[in-house]
Parts: sequence; C-alpha cells; structure tokens
Amino acid sequence: MSKNLKLFDVYAVATGAMFSSGLFLLPGIAAAQTGNSVYLAYLVAGLMILPAMFCMAELSTAMPRAGGAYFFLDRSMGPLMGTVGGVGSWVATVFKSAFALVGMGAYLAIYIDLPITVTAIVLTVAFGLLNVFGAKETTLLQRILVGTLVVILTAFVTIGLARTGIADVLTPEPAYGAFFRDGFGGFFATIGLVFVSYAGLTKVASISEEIENPDRNIPLGMVLSLFTATVIYTLGTLLMVTVLPPQELFESLTPVADAGEVFLGGLPYDLGVTLVVVAAVAAFASTGNAGIMSASRYPFAMAKDKLLPSRLSVLGRSGTPVLAIAVTVVTMIAVLLVFDVESVAKLASAFQLLLFGLVCLAVIVMRESRIDSYRPGFKVPLYPWLPLIGVLLAFWLILEMGAVSILFTALLAVGCGLYYQFYASKRVKRRGAIFHMHRHLGHSTYEGIERELSSIVHEKTQPQNLNYESVVARSVLLDRTEGRFDRKRLVEEMVEVAQQRFGMDESAIRAVFEGERMDVHAIRPNMYLAYKSVPDLEQSQLFIFRFGGGATVDILGSRDVHTLMYLILPQEPAGLDLRIVGHLAEVAQSDKFEERWLDANDEKDLTKVLVRDDHFVRDHVSEIPALSSQLDSDLGEIELPGSCLVVMIERDGKLIIGRSDLRLQERDLISILGEPEDLSLLFDPSYLD
Repeated sequence: MSKNLKLFDVYAVATGAMFSSGLFLLPGIAAAQTGNSVYLAYLVAGLMILPAMFCMAELSTAMPRAGGAYFFLDRSMGPLMGTVGGVGSWVATVFKSAFALVGMGAYLAIYIDLPITVTAIVLTVAFGLLNVFGAKETTLLQRILVGTLVVILTAFVTIGLARTGIADVLTPEPAYGAFFRDGFGGFFATIGLVFVSYAGLTKVASISEEIENPDRNIPLGMVLSLFTATVIYTLGTLLMVTVLPPQELFESLTPVADAGEVFLGGLPYDLGVTLVVVAAVAAFASTGNAGIMSASRYPFAMAKDKLLPSRLSVLGRSGTPVLAIAVTVVTMIAVLLVFDVESVAKLASAFQLLLFGLVCLAVIVMRESRIDSYRPGFKVPLYPWLPLIGVLLAFWLILEMGAVSILFTALLAVGCGLYYQFYASKRVKRRGAIFHMHRHLGHSTYEGIERELSSIVHEKTQPQNLNYESVVARSVLLDRTEGRFDRKRLVEEMVEVAQQRFGMDESAIRAVFEGERMDVHAIRPNMYLAYKSVPDLEQSQLFIFRFGGGATVDILGSRDVHTLMYLILPQEPAGLDLRIVGHLAEVAQSDKFEERWLDANDEKDLTKVLVRDDHFVRDHVSEIPALSSQLDSDLGEIELPGSCLVVMIERDGKLIIGRSDLRLQERDLISILGEPEDLSLLFDPSYLD
C-alpha cells in the first residue's frame, strides 16, 4: 500500500471515529447510571485509555500493517489469540457501528417521523450497498468532516460556557441527587460504558500501513486526537448536566441537540440546533459507513490468513469483499433487532476493553520475545508498568460492567478458542512471537515472525534501501554443487575470495569468521543469513553460498539448507544490520523467488534475482548514452543522474567492484543501482546537454 496519509489524516481518522455515539447519543444513558459525575466518568475513561493508546502506538510503529489489533495479536501470541482478536474486533466494530446508526436515526427523527430502529436498518443496508459498489472513505472527505465537527463542537462548548457561566457549570446540580448517583460501583460501571467513546483510536492501527513517517505521525496524531476528544467530551457532558433536567437527559437519545436548544435556541431559524443535528448526522454517517467498511476487513483478512473460510476473501467486480460485507450487514441488522440501545453500548464497550487489554499484553510479549527485528519507532513509557496497568484496568472494568457483559465476553473468547481448535488449527502453521519468550528454556521458536518483522523494517526504511542494495549488488556469490561443506571449509573459501576481490588482510578476515559466533537469521525456509558487526571495517561485504546437486552442508545442525549468507558490516550507522536483513527478507518473500533463485545459471543471474529490477540496470557501456560519451574517464569523475551508483563492472570475464579510480571502457558490462526515474535518464541522449 502507498504511504500517503499525513499527521492530519491520522488525527482526522481517529477524531472522526470518536465523535459519534460517544457524544451525540451516550451521555443520557451514562448520566442515568451515575448522575452529576458523568463528565468525570468521561474524563477518567480518557485517562484510563492512555496505556492502551501507547501500546497501540508502539505496535503500530513496529508493525505498520492493515488489520490493526488482529494482526498484532496474531503475530505476538499466535493465531489462536489472533482469532479471538479478529472476531472480537469485528464484533466490537459491528456493535459500535450499529450503535452509531441508532444515534443517526434518533437525530433524523427530529425532522423525519420514522421509527428509530427501522431508520437504522435502512441506513445499514444503504451503507452496505455503497461499500459493495466500492464507496470508500477518502482522506479529503474525512478532513472536511472532522474540521466541521471540531468547529461546531468547539462553538457548542464555548457558547455554552459563556451563556451558562463557568461557576454555574462547576456547581453540582442538586436535582441529580448525590454526585455519584449509584455509588462508586455505578460510577466505575459508567466508565466502562463510555470507554467505547474512545475506541476510534484503534482505527489508526488498521490504516498504519498507509501512514507516512509512522514513527512520528501515529503517536502524535493519537495524542492530539485523544486530547481533543477528552476536552470536548468532558466539557460537553458537563454542560448537558447543567442545562437539562435529570429525567429529560436520562431519556434523551439526542442530548447534544437538547442542550443546544437551551443556549443556542436564540439564533434565527433554529440555526444552532440545525448545526448540531448536521454535525451529529455527519458524525454518525461517517462512523456507520466507515464501520461497515473496516468491520468487513476483519473476516476478509482472517480468511486470507486461513483462519476463516477462503470464500470470505474473494473480491467482487468493484474490488470489495462482497461476502464479508454481506455477513457484516446481516449481523448488524440482527444486533439492531435483538438488543436495545444500552445493551449494544455495553457489549461494544466490553469487547473493546477486552481488545485493549490484549493489545497491552501483546506489547509485553513482543518486548520479552527479544526478537532483534522488533524495532518500534515509538516505545511505551514506564515499561512494563504501563502495559500491566492497561491489562488490569481493562479486565477490571469488564468485571464492573455486570454479568451480561462478562458472560458475553467470556462466551466470545471460548467460542473463538473452540472454533480455532476444531477448524483453523488444521489449516494454519503460523505461530506468534510468544514462542521466542521461551528461547532461553530451549523451547521452540517460530522464525516466520522474524522474517515478517525484517520485511517490515525494510519497508519502514525504504528511502535508504539503495545503500543496502549496493551491498547485495557487489556481493560474492559462490555456487557449489558437490562436496562436503562445514564451517571450516566455508571460512577458507571466504578468506580466499576476500583477499582476491577486496584486498582484505588474511589474518583480519580470518579473525572475523573464526572468532565469536555470528547471529543467524532465517530469511526464508532453507535460506539463512549469519552476520556480525566488525570494528574499523570500511565497507559491508556479503558472501553468498548456494548449494545444490551433490553438495552436503554440515552446518546449522539438522536444518536443510540450500543457501547460506555471511554478512560482515561496520558498527556504524546503528541498525545497518537489520536494514540489510530486512532488504533480503523482503526480496526473499516475493512471488516465485525460490524458483528464480534455484533456477539461476550463474553469479550474474543470482545478483539479478536479489536486486529489484526497477532499481537496477545491467548493460554494456556502449549501449548507455549517458556513459558512452564519457569513455576513458575514471568512475569518480563521470557524471551520473541523482541516486545512480556503479556497483560492479564485468571486464574480460572478470567481475570488478566499482572504484573511483577504475577507468570506464567501451566493452565493460556495467551494473548500476538507482531510483527508477534516475536510471531512465541514463538512456536519455540529452542528459549531458
């Protein structure tokens, strides 16, 4: 996916997803439980979500992949927890979207006399059809929508405080009785209820793969969004309690419009209330439509991972998962018909709390697994205490929400576990990072997660990858089809090549390979990379052995190996080892890589397999206009477009590493790396004009 979402897009997605039912529908239901303290419940819920938000930000910067919570739980704790997380995310999104459409129906009923449930069902079908035919949430629409919402809600709060008076707002309303209407138990149950108001933060995780500079924009966008939501939720509900009589607020499904009528009613043509209704309908429409879209992606993603029947991953003519959308819409209609509004809100909150708790646990698993390629751009502060607090808070609030929420959440988890055991476990071989926590106990690990994380590291450092490809392009590739190869023989061959090709000192290179053990990383089944950082080394060097035919490899225990790579690299810059590993992992996981790799005839073919074609040119100097006019010049003196770099020259059957003092000759077969647009200039006759 292209990374074209910026900071404001992250802010807009999270904020737009939060400002719907949480403010326009839920306050009356919440106030009926806890009275005057409803605004405090919103404030405390905003603070309590901080651990989950920080954990979500860390996982999103480490693994920016579509699928959000499902992907994080699957890759950290394995497909069993991935099933719970995926189904839980789907159920929570379905319930939240249904809740939003109930709210939209309630606000439309101010002007249109229709039953709320019927309106919500019609809207569900309409948004479902839009999604089937390819309707999607665009960033421009989301920016406009969120800008409008924030302006109207800021005006609502500002005018309300100005007309009501700050002193009056801060004075508890006697008509509501005790500050905690139903005691501390009712107050904490209300916190759990309104927690769903902040669930929009999780949506950022599901689009993290498309975010530019995720290390900065994800955590910053989430913090700004949470601050905006918490301030408006707290002050908005404080105003509602101040201006509305208790019974009217308790029974209201349109509390913002009712409160706005009190202090905005003086505007001509009922403009104040109309603006509130427009904002509410826009917010609910955004949440409902985007909710159906995002909810349908969970069964779609799980079907691609073989956790659900493959038919759910089939795309229709418009490129949308039609069956997944249909299942989501039918489920939403069932929820609207079976559950009342308060039950929908409670169950959505309970599922969301479960997911937040599991996400906090996933951070602990990923940190303690000590996988080298787990490199988040943002780290949870106060680790491990903040994630532990997040886990405990989530499960404590579920317990406070009552027996129905606990039972439904437990049944969901047990049902997912049984489904995985009897269906999905036979189709999935993947395991999570949790297996790496037992590494020191001698238990099994799962190398697939390392390859996947390495691939993500590669994508996150895309602008720098040409440097790493240059290492691959000038690498030494040794094809061995017979004989027995142990560590000693491999070292002897590498020492000999290092002397001949790179002019490296024999004793120095021997000390590198015969010294302390090298880190070994699986970049593909049967394909391993051993690497080590070496002090004072000027340039990274990569030695690649491909074994076939009658060759026997007596290394890495009993593992079946057809390719073994040795990488030595400087200690600076930091992280260079992971970036090169990430590049190799990305290339090795491409379609038909193994077939192309094993079918390659010689060293030149093997190099082409490892280097991306669109970033690589290999041709005779005489055939490249930008070079043919610069014959007999040293490489250090020739003019090359932008990022272009000469990495290797084949001359008289010999491979020569590109050096600044190497003179360019007409018959040279030259290998050049660069960005595609720069490489194209090499063949432009007017480039040097």
